[in-house]
Amino acid sequence: MLATRDPRAAILAAGAAFLLATSACGTTDKPEDTATPQVRLYGTDGNMLNSFPAELKNRGNLVDGMKGTTPLTPLTEDFKQRLLRIDPKLTDYLYAAESYDAVVISALAAQLAGSTEPTQIARQIVGVTTNGQRCTDVKTCLKLAREGQDIEYRGPSLTRAGFTDAGEPATASYATLHFDDQKINDAKSEFVGAGNDSGASSKAPPTPRKQQGGRGDRADGSPLVFGELLPKTGDLALAYPPMGAGTALAVKEINAAGGVLGDPVVWIDGDDGTSVAVAKATVASHIAKDVHVIIGAGGSGISAAVLPDVVAAGRILFSPSNTDSGLTKTDDKGLYFRTAPPDSLQGRALADVMLRDGPARIVVVARGDSYGEGLQETVRAELEQAGIGGDRVKLLTYEPPAEAKHAPVDFTGMADEIKAYGPEAVLVIGFAESAGLITALDDAGVPIRH
Repeated sequence: MLATRDPRAAILAAGAAFLLATSACGTTDKPEDTATPQVRLYGTDGNMLNSFPAELKNRGNLVDGMKGTTPLTPLTEDFKQRLLRIDPKLTDYLYAAESYDAVVISALAAQLAGSTEPTQIARQIVGVTTNGQRCTDVKTCLKLAREGQDIEYRGPSLTRAGFTDAGEPATASYATLHFDDQKINDAKSEFVGAGNDSGASSKAPPTPRKQQGGRGDRADGSPLVFGELLPKTGDLALAYPPMGAGTALAVKEINAAGGVLGDPVVWIDGDDGTSVAVAKATVASHIAKDVHVIIGAGGSGISAAVLPDVVAAGRILFSPSNTDSGLTKTDDKGLYFRTAPPDSLQGRALADVMLRDGPARIVVVARGDSYGEGLQETVRAELEQAGIGGDRVKLLTYEPPAEAKHAPVDFTGMADEIKAYGPEAVLVIGFAESAGLITALDDAGVPIRH
């Protein structure tokens, strides 16, 4: 399994082996001097989903042989079965664990704070994951929190180290996924760890408060209220089912364990629409309804756009799926958190996956937003460090549709440009709309390797 290897060592070894091979056989000739090479497709967390082939309609077979990475911890069968009891139609588990943990950590922080006031909750969130009594299930953790004990929560996505001072995982697990027969072949999935345990926060959180009867001192007696800001619609909607199941399971188990501060937590539905306009309207609605913790957004760019509104209102934004590394240093007044790891870790894993196949020329296509461009740059830097210079890597970006109802992206010109470049590998960093690039490559006569 890849978990026993250093991804950077693998990248450098693969790059060195490849350079030796190409210097001997001359495969770095210009593409116009040779036949069009077969192209291997690679993807990321936005499209390495069982639901993605359906976006290609009657050409779903084009993804067969496609490889990619996604933040994913090996999930226990028990956790999967609990999710399936929430949504029996689930076909993917991407960000289900992160969604579950975002809700649970927030609830535990509120119980430890003895308050539903967002800034008080925020001060406890990092500490919930570090330097306390280890607990792994909601019932036990809530019991300890009610007793005023500092806890160290470990859940389905947070298995190694806790959060950094910036409020994100210090370590991560990535899965290398493979499409076969228009679905992810679980038998081929490999897992690799990234990050460093020493990155977890060592700061002591505020002293937990033991509450009489577990109820705290809420002046208005209001329950803890969560507001949903996840992609029920839009380009990222194909990833919503596991996130929705994860949050619903967390709410169910928290309330079955007695709720927070003596009351059941409240969940208010909401959609980010994979759209800034939709997300801003949802955030405004949640603020008007006195939501304390907003779970979302799905996409990094959406979170970056709504965060000023959330911070101005003094609420918490807690995303299970934001990976843009730039969000680590965002001006959030201590109110932004995420259970998904930053792309500074995923980029290394992605480069390793591609380099193991030894491509001579690589195209990296990305959505023109903070998620796409941020991950693209990280991959480029990792490839460069492995000896794959700019003369062998082509970077392309596209403007994603702002709304699902807008006309699809026209990838015709980009497909022709990729064909002319003659790559052996094309990495597609995008959401559902990226299916259009794959069909455009097929229309352009690019032979896709299966």
